[in-house]
Amino acid sequence: MAETLKVVMVGCGGMSSVWLKTAKEIPGLEMVGLVDINADAARKRKDEFGFAQAITDTDLSAVLNKTKPDMVFDCTILEAHVNVTLTALAHGCHVMGEKPMADSMDNARRMVEAAQEAGKLYAVIQNRRYQPMARRVQHFLQQDNVGRLTTVNCDFYIGAHFGGFRDHMQHVLLLDMAIHTFDAARFLTGTDPVAVYCKEWNPDGSWYDHDASAIAIFEMTNGVVYTYRGSWCAEGMNTTWECDWRFIGNKGSATWNGGDDFKGQVVAETGSFFSKHSDASLPEVDTAGKVDGHAGLIREFVHCVRAGGTPETLCTDNIKSLAMVFGAIESATSGTRVVIKA
Repeated sequence: MAETLKVVMVGCGGMSSVWLKTAKEIPGLEMVGLVDINADAARKRKDEFGFAQAITDTDLSAVLNKTKPDMVFDCTILEAHVNVTLTALAHGCHVMGEKPMADSMDNARRMVEAAQEAGKLYAVIQNRRYQPMARRVQHFLQQDNVGRLTTVNCDFYIGAHFGGFRDHMQHVLLLDMAIHTFDAARFLTGTDPVAVYCKEWNPDGSWYDHDASAIAIFEMTNGVVYTYRGSWCAEGMNTTWECDWRFIGNKGSATWNGGDDFKGQVVAETGSFFSKHSDASLPEVDTAGKVDGHAGLIREFVHCVRAGGTPETLCTDNIKSLAMVFGAIESATSGTRVVIKA
């Protein structure tokens, strides 16, 4: 039997069901507390998942004092992440939280510093990394199949009629959604952000109160230029949620639609006006268990707490993806190129 680890879930809204389903399936993981500002929501999740021994409350500190858990799962709204994380770390808990890490870079840095001072793991959910095709495309690119990457472009066009808070949210595309894509760009290319220029606007006909479209040009390490074009109010011809991607290297190019459609061509012969190309296939790879989205990330985090190791989305790395978001917002607001500092 695996060593028993105690966990408290904070935030019992809709997304928490994904976390709780996974937690229930991990051997040796005991849910000892459920916390939400809505007491009924916490009690509902307790009954729904059969956590008979778990206590419910609206006060995180009170639950932590009573239960003494090993880790805290943070599934709260963005603005609450900093307080939940700092409170959990101060009580000696490891923390895994929903993306984005924080509502500002200053708060993100406070959270990273607190985790380092406490000597605890703090990781962030980036579930799009833990999809089989993403792992295969990343492996393909890292194996130098198209040569040294020079240019990466991606498009995200979804007409999303959410209703609710997103309709009134500032920087709704960049802050609420682009974190997935920016993190994917870092993951797929193996590069980190250097600077960005971004234009943000709200197209005619948009049902959002504020800017729901953006174009960003990122300068990345290794001389890679990465461009992002996106809109959350684009009707028709929608992309996948993972974006349409084009990767250009000095020996070839590849495209990926974010789903199952991947194509690659590499230079086979030069000397004429157009080089001759051969098709490149996407091989199967050993994903080392890094699949299944949320579930894969949560399982990895629990394993690292139990046996040692470093989660792939540890806060010291994930803050670089968050810095791309806030760098793009700063550039869009100021109309200038912004140097990105994590």
